[in-house]
Amino acid sequence: MSHFDDFPHRHRNHEIEEEAIIAFQKRLSESGVFILQGSDRKDYGTDCQIEVVDGGRPTNVRVQVQLKGTERAINADGSLSVEVQRTNLNYLLMHEYSLYVCYHVPTGSLRICPVDSVLRQYEHGGKMWTKQKSLTISFIDELTIPRLVQLAALAQSGARSSRDRRIEQSSVSSTDLTQQVLRTAPNVHVPDDPKLAGDILKELYEQGADDVISAGFDKFSAALGANSDAVGPCYMAEINLGMANMSEHPQRIEEAINYFRSKLDSGRYQVGSLHYTIGNAFSALGDEQSAKLAYEAALADPPFSGDPGLAAQAHKNLGTSFERLGQQGKAVEHYREALRLRPDLAEAHNALGNYYVHIGQYDDALFHLDRVVFAERSQGKTSAVAGWRANVLFNLGDSRAAFREINGLVSQADHLAWIWPWCARLVASFSRTTTENAAQAIIFWQRYIKAHPSHSSARRELLLTNFYLRTAGEDLGKSYAEFRDEFDRHIAHIRADDAALPWDRLGHWAQDEEDWAEAERCFRKAYDLRGGHYGFCLGTALSFLGRYEESLALLLEQAQVHQPDAMSWFQVASVYSNLERAPEAISAYRKALALDPDYALAMFELGGAYWNNGDFKQASQVWKAAIARFPDHELAARIRRDFPRLL
Repeated sequence: MSHFDDFPHRHRNHEIEEEAIIAFQKRLSESGVFILQGSDRKDYGTDCQIEVVDGGRPTNVRVQVQLKGTERAINADGSLSVEVQRTNLNYLLMHEYSLYVCYHVPTGSLRICPVDSVLRQYEHGGKMWTKQKSLTISFIDELTIPRLVQLAALAQSGARSSRDRRIEQSSVSSTDLTQQVLRTAPNVHVPDDPKLAGDILKELYEQGADDVISAGFDKFSAALGANSDAVGPCYMAEINLGMANMSEHPQRIEEAINYFRSKLDSGRYQVGSLHYTIGNAFSALGDEQSAKLAYEAALADPPFSGDPGLAAQAHKNLGTSFERLGQQGKAVEHYREALRLRPDLAEAHNALGNYYVHIGQYDDALFHLDRVVFAERSQGKTSAVAGWRANVLFNLGDSRAAFREINGLVSQADHLAWIWPWCARLVASFSRTTTENAAQAIIFWQRYIKAHPSHSSARRELLLTNFYLRTAGEDLGKSYAEFRDEFDRHIAHIRADDAALPWDRLGHWAQDEEDWAEAERCFRKAYDLRGGHYGFCLGTALSFLGRYEESLALLLEQAQVHQPDAMSWFQVASVYSNLERAPEAISAYRKALALDPDYALAMFELGGAYWNNGDFKQASQVWKAAIARFPDHELAARIRRDFPRLL
């Protein structure tokens, strides 16, 4: 019966595989940052998934792992080679930070090779590797606990970044999504190779991609180490954003101060440069007193102050701190010293240009703003200068140039949220000062409304600018009826608090057309919305429509409360006359003349009120006095013709 004891042999590969799994799981457990979540289908290309653990809590952040085991001898260069299918690499590439792990049986060691490294090796190898069926993985680095900790931090920060972007995009309306996507910094992939990650960070910083670095801050910090020398550009990028009021992470700037202070005694950095960076961080946090002290410490360092470029920038920033501390004179001194050291320093010209704007010296402001030339990567700074230049040009009366600046700015509005509001304030301030401004403002407001269809103030400004042009005698190229259709489309989107004046202006157009019914409709809309002085035009329209009782109440309110001037009392007197209430009419005309003795029409109408009241003697006296004072008035000729005996 011994043939029944003839069992199948267990292949050595199975034993190696088990040893690899045991060793790998032990290393994961020792790290405290990963757990082995489960095995995968080996025929697809991954052996298992490992899940990041944060403070003992699972995160659902998974890393795909292809686990290998071998008894092969180590290569002469100390590496370990294992062959895999090319399709296996493709499979793992679908997930960020996937990796190969190899267990070397003779030494009992675990080695790691990230999938990114394999791809980079073959992409830069100059071979047609995409046609190969198999690839050789070269394992060099040991899978240490610090390496697992770094990998966990990288994987978790990458997953958080992706999650937060999804949440942001899911929480906005579909109409706002495009703008949000355009304003969001690109998500850069940070490799787990510290040298490569450091090279990427350095290049991004030199290209001024501060927003991209900020978006990948946690990943760079994980790859490089939060306190390493290589992570410095991350902190400097965040400081730059803070100085531009664009940082969303002030705590990082606070950490940057401690980070750079810790480098002061290292002997590896120029002390002045460190103080300068610390000053920038304090300034970004709004602590200008501390910033001032740091800048002064930087300028006290001879190697730093002996470099004209560095010293100029420090003087400029020191000037900004003095300005924010209310010491404008000292600020200007430092701006000028910065330009003495470096005449082309854009930031100093910009600072002086803004100073002259604020004190109203627009020619001097334009002189400096025209000399601000930032590097191409500083699009946000360049746009800000264009915004101030547009302001200066408006104040200098060069509206054509101002609108050219605005047109250039608006083309960048998708990326810089401040541009539309800034330009709108400028145009609203200057659009109704000249017809030339108004004509160009019409085009601006139409463009603004296209970008912001529900914006109440923009639609109001567009209507009022049209009314301004019409009142100035410009032909709008449309009839009242045509404009009313346009008006109705816009007024539906204007807030009630802002709608009264447009309705009033439309009523005046109808009044000019002698369409008093339409004028009354418009004036009533204005009065119902805001009351007050809008009652005067409504009362006048009602009077022309013969609705004197309704008119009287409104006009009395105007004359007694809102605008007690000669014209208001004249209108009250006119209504009294039409109501055949001569004594009240006489009293109202006299009040009008008391307020304006040169009110010729009121004086002639006063004589008429006396005449209608049967007081011919008093009428004669008033008319004689009126003709003597206003001999060329048309009513003077009429009275001479119709009442010769009275004179």
